[in-house]
Amino acid sequence: MKIVVLGASGQLGHCLKKVAEQRNITDISFPSEQDGNILDTHLLDILFTKEKPEFVINCAAYTAVDKAEDDVDTCRKVNRDGAENIAKACVSHNAALIHVSTDFVFKGNVPQILSETDPAEPENMYGLTKLEGETAISDILEKYFTLRTSWLYSEFGNNFVKTMLRLGAERDQLGVIVDQTGSPTYAIDLASVILDIIESGSTAYGVYHYSNEGVTSWFDFARTIFDISGTSVEVNPVKTSEYVTRAVRPAYSVMDKTKIKNTFGIQIPYWRDSLATCIKNLS
Repeated sequence: MKIVVLGASGQLGHCLKKVAEQRNITDISFPSEQDGNILDTHLLDILFTKEKPEFVINCAAYTAVDKAEDDVDTCRKVNRDGAENIAKACVSHNAALIHVSTDFVFKGNVPQILSETDPAEPENMYGLTKLEGETAISDILEKYFTLRTSWLYSEFGNNFVKTMLRLGAERDQLGVIVDQTGSPTYAIDLASVILDIIESGSTAYGVYHYSNEGVTSWFDFARTIFDISGTSVEVNPVKTSEYVTRAVRPAYSVMDKTKIKNTFGIQIPYWRDSLATCIKNLS
């Protein structure tokens, strides 16, 4: 079946390309940002008419969390309007959509594991516009899978793991947030499960949670990165109250993955194991 990946130049797009090559999936296209411009409905129609996709994967997103607080219009255009445009194009061309969302749709102010049915109460503009995108899709399209993920990293693009490895090589000590808890996600693992869903032929549409197994803080995540990579650097715990950012982050955004595991029969790797794989590949 033909697959089109939008937002192909980003981290997850690169991971999808790598996993597709490993699986010898050839009927998949990765259009440029111009050809796959999610803000241009005319160009999307041209692209869908040409490619005739059965599945569309939307990796395009505005992800500059702090900048989004002041750049609201651009953030909303990409995360809400772009998602709506894709959903309408999928309806017109009878395609199913896999849309990638975020744990930031949750307030995350209590230490309990979050299910797909828990109330979404985003506390920052990035999370709000991603939730608006989810809603736009579900209002328009029946054939969709929305995958909420968290703390995404890989060998590609800019992410926490690559930043820590760079800073660890430059400095003797670092301060890292200790009181925000979540689950790191290797984007290669997310790409694999996206392709698993497509290959399953399932019509169990709806919202799903996906991250790697396990729970950690940014502080312990950083320490594990340095332990695995053999980097000698002192890591100091910093409280959120001591490191004020423009956008509020969830203090606890661990998501329940029971639904995706039971529906698609998948096994999810533990975060430390996937991190070791990523660091090995980077080195």
